[in-house]
Amino acid sequence: MKRFTMFAMLLVVASLVMAACAPAATPAPAPTAKPAPTATPEPMLKDIIDTAVADGRFATLAAAVGAAGLVDTLKGEGPFTVFAPTDDAFAALPAGTVDELLKPENKQKLTDILLYHVVAGKTMAADVVGLTSAPTVLGKDLAITVKDGKVFLNDNVQVIITDVETSNGVIHVVDAVLLPPAEDAMMEEKKTIVDIAAADGRFNTLVAAVGAAGLAETLSGEGPFTVFAPTDDAFAALPAGTVEELLKPENKQKLTDILLYHVVAGKVMAADVVGLTSAPTVLGKDIAITVKDGKVFLNDTVQVIITDVEASNGVIHVIDAVLLPPQ
Repeated sequence: MKRFTMFAMLLVVASLVMAACAPAATPAPAPTAKPAPTATPEPMLKDIIDTAVADGRFATLAAAVGAAGLVDTLKGEGPFTVFAPTDDAFAALPAGTVDELLKPENKQKLTDILLYHVVAGKTMAADVVGLTSAPTVLGKDLAITVKDGKVFLNDNVQVIITDVETSNGVIHVVDAVLLPPAEDAMMEEKKTIVDIAAADGRFNTLVAAVGAAGLAETLSGEGPFTVFAPTDDAFAALPAGTVEELLKPENKQKLTDILLYHVVAGKVMAADVVGLTSAPTVLGKDIAITVKDGKVFLNDTVQVIITDVEASNGVIHVIDAVLLPPQ
């Protein structure tokens, strides 16, 4: 019995020793908290000048703002609303206009034109469409009209891109340069026959021909002249290769003769043309004039399709075919 008791005690002691020597249980690791997502910072808006420069379509506007000394103003606190003409808009002005405006002696005129594109305050497109006019920083209003969902300034300058936000205002892009009322009238007065033809877009071949013949300066002169102007389609209707042949330097005299056959000395309006049976051209050869069913024809087959496009040095009548001098 004593042996059994002693054996049991030894078992208990051995169990206690083994338990004491066993490795302690490792507690389960606490779950690691996920870091809070880092908010992406909003990109910093640039001011009106930096935004225009970075865009790449407003190099002429940026140069003009610099020449007028308005950079610091338009980089200022504002806010401003700027109707920004593209480089194409400036290029559509009469030839030489931008170069003339950038001259130091014309700084005030340039400044006035630029300030006519700026309205104090930040006016978004949703607000613009509810206006009929907006006062510019120049002190002269812009007329605002909405046609078929499109916004126009002064009737013919279209807003083509809206709500380009900047740190000191907003830019709306326009497709033409806005001219203050007095300046607009002066520009119209200065447009010669060549200027009008070049700006119209339907007389590219005629303008190229006038240049190749060396007549641009003549037809930009005092005049007055009456020009029967063939459209690009009229030139395209000539036999294939004719225009290219005429534009070659060795055919300059022939080209000159053809062009001068489209020019009459003096300013002859449509009301006077219909009362004539012929008109003497600058080439020295007459054009026959007939009226059929209320339509005016030159040399029987060439129709006058648009009349009385007035220029500072005469008038243009548009025709649907090229007039060729009699041999």
